Amino acid sequence: MTISVKGVQSVAAVTIRNLSDETHRALRVRAAHHGRSTEAEIRDILETAVRPAERVMLGSLLASIGREAGLSNDDVDNLQLVRDKTPAEPMSFE
Repeated sequence: MTISVKGVQSVAAVTIRNLSDETHRALRVRAAHHGRSTEAEIRDILETAVRPAERVMLGSLLASIGREAGLSNDDVDNLQLVRDKTPAEPMSFE
């Protein structure tokens, strides 16, 4: 994961403790089978687990809803003209 803050990049790091030798060996074998390092294999496994290909992508879903409703680009432009542009107020939990 890369995080950019005003041009500065930071990469998150994760340490996994108490991984069994069998699991580590299986990861090394799987990585070799895919032609990559064990670390790259673990990154791919985690990425696939938390961001599956079949996940709903909000932008695509909204575009689909707009198409089903028969909205044109002109309709969207008109909605932009009349929408409330007042900045949202932060919630207060007090």
